[in-house]
Amino acid sequence: MQNGAVCPNAGAETGKCHCDDLAHGGPAERISFHGVVGKSRSMQNVFKLIERVADSDSTILINGETGTGKGLVAKAIHASSYRKDKPFVAINCGAIPENLLESELFGHVKGAFTGATSAKVGKFEVANGGTIFLDEIGDMSPDLQVKVLKVLEEREFEPVGGCKTVKVDVRIIAATHRDLEEAVQKNNFREDLFYRLYVIPIQLPSLKDRQMDIPLLTNFFMSKLNREKRTQVENITPRAMEALMRHAWPGNVRELANMLERLVVLKGEGTLDVEDLPTKIKPSGEFQPIPAMDMAMPDLCREGICLNTAVSEFEKNLIYQSLEQTDWVKNKAAKLLQVKRTTLVEKIKRYDLQKCA
Repeated sequence: MQNGAVCPNAGAETGKCHCDDLAHGGPAERISFHGVVGKSRSMQNVFKLIERVADSDSTILINGETGTGKGLVAKAIHASSYRKDKPFVAINCGAIPENLLESELFGHVKGAFTGATSAKVGKFEVANGGTIFLDEIGDMSPDLQVKVLKVLEEREFEPVGGCKTVKVDVRIIAATHRDLEEAVQKNNFREDLFYRLYVIPIQLPSLKDRQMDIPLLTNFFMSKLNREKRTQVENITPRAMEALMRHAWPGNVRELANMLERLVVLKGEGTLDVEDLPTKIKPSGEFQPIPAMDMAMPDLCREGICLNTAVSEFEKNLIYQSLEQTDWVKNKAAKLLQVKRTTLVEKIKRYDLQKCA
């Protein structure tokens, strides 16, 4: 890390960080993958999945909370694919008014609507040969969903106001922070489009679920900011780092990055300490250990107990309690358990769980 701050994965002899090289944990472990940083098991699984599907050309749906890095993952997929030398075009479907989004996606001909004084090429045509990233696709209107479905099925479309069909060869990656399965059940999202998008799903973990990545991300952003802002913030104290690791981070990695930019710019040089942190992150008094989940385990008999049986029984009871608590609404129970709905359904079938009459 520049200006004195040391990357935790720097080489002992050279002191240089090789964040895109294979990490010391083993040949399959990376701490960075095309700009996406993480050494937690969940992020390692994401890296491996990207490598497996990058060249497949299959449609990908990235799901994750706001700020988890869905756009970075989409770029990583493109950069790992054979389309990497072709355009990568991103468009935020939730940030553009509905009456303009169709023109942004498919273009328009001159005179198609008031103000269309000249023809315009849409994002799909610009991305021809490459990848188009449809961010926050869950915010797209039903009418536009139909047209995107047509592009997925037929690889062609008509510009707004035009009658000439435009054929394109694009890889589609979509992303959303919404639960599209729930949106389909509520008739807020087309079922046929959902299944067209849901070919290869990638679930990104929230930052609170990958706490071990916070020191790595902190060093990564501090190093990057020192280069860009010409600052010399050399390090962060253990107590300040502990405070960062205990914060809930509702804004995820984006919140961490923005906060560190503020701290580094204001500090200018030296070491970040607790007093430099925002009030909401500063520790209030002494830290108390985070309580572990109370797991009632059966007493060991003289012959011992089968671990697999005990774990299965605990999982079965936990799933049943979650279903009872949510009145057997599987989407809600899956959220409560922090698993995918499909995973929950499989486990319900496996344990033959049924709602009591």
